[in-house]
Amino acid sequence: MTSSIEKQVKDHFHYLHNHAEISWEEVETTKFIKRKLEEAGCKVEVFKEHTGVIGKFGDFSKGLPVVGIRADMDALWQEVNGTFQANHSCGHDAHMSMVLGVLWKLTQIPNLKEQVAVKFIFQPAEEHGNGALKMIEQGVVEDVDYLFGVHLRPKQEVAMGKAAPVIVHGAAISFEAAIKGEDAHGARPHLNANAIEVGAHIVQMLSQVHLDPRVPHSVKMTKFQAGGKSSNIIPGNASFSLDLRAQTNQVMNELEKKVIQILETAKDLHGVDIEYTKESSIVAAETNDTAIQIMKEAIGEVLGEANLKEDLVTPGGDDFHFYTIKKPELKATMLGLGCDLGPGLHHPNMKFNEDALIHGVDILSQAIKNVYGL
Repeated sequence: MTSSIEKQVKDHFHYLHNHAEISWEEVETTKFIKRKLEEAGCKVEVFKEHTGVIGKFGDFSKGLPVVGIRADMDALWQEVNGTFQANHSCGHDAHMSMVLGVLWKLTQIPNLKEQVAVKFIFQPAEEHGNGALKMIEQGVVEDVDYLFGVHLRPKQEVAMGKAAPVIVHGAAISFEAAIKGEDAHGARPHLNANAIEVGAHIVQMLSQVHLDPRVPHSVKMTKFQAGGKSSNIIPGNASFSLDLRAQTNQVMNELEKKVIQILETAKDLHGVDIEYTKESSIVAAETNDTAIQIMKEAIGEVLGEANLKEDLVTPGGDDFHFYTIKKPELKATMLGLGCDLGPGLHHPNMKFNEDALIHGVDILSQAIKNVYGL
């Protein structure tokens, strides 16, 4: 890669990192990416109803296979050094920068624009788990034959200088729930159902969920709020969150049924109303051997065979996999990029080796060229 592209990629990473925007609010990010796509000669599409931007590079009139390359755009909202703010602690700023770098690299290859049809997909709201679904609804991947994504990986999973050709994410569901009852005097516990005790009973029942032990899965309460400043009031109301994880979609279906059964049981047993809604739902990866092989070859050509890591299985989730669930014939895979990332994804002070950005650009560019035999 030329030093000018390397500088561009790193400079754009720092800009995007310092101008983070949360899910569905990536307004300025969309404008920025749109401008960069146009400057590189792409035909650009934006959406009236939501954020996100598409850039088309190459010749889409010849019947060439269409390669999509997807970057997520949104940041998390979290406390950073005592202040709540939008924060790119999941690497989406890096993903956008790498995908722009791929575009810039392709523009430097003479006559390439006549030999490829590449769609650059900058997708909003991955952290909400529904950004990919909105893009699918908009028909973004209807003409796409191959789809490549990328995600930075913690150093415990993939070492710097190495990469995995596929990330086998698990499924994830989050529930928001509320216990609806009546408060009572601390001296009269027989007059209500203590929402804290109801919550504790739910936690106890969740710990007794047993599914196929060969498939990683978990369910846990991640938030519980009840009561106020007065310690002599037994709270009848509370709100809580549940986080469900499973490595396969089949086990997730079983886990979700068990959780709903537990909530319904708690309602009947304690005589309270428990309202619950599914706030987000992400499917597990459905892998494609053809796409994985293309990415394996690209990693080997760029980093060397010794730095090709085996398929990476992780309990984390990504809405990237909705693309293949909704379009099963799509040949898709996500590159897992080693970058010395720590302390961890979603840590407010997450850092990584920025030289890995260039590895990502080179691998993704090579994967695109491999599709076309270039």
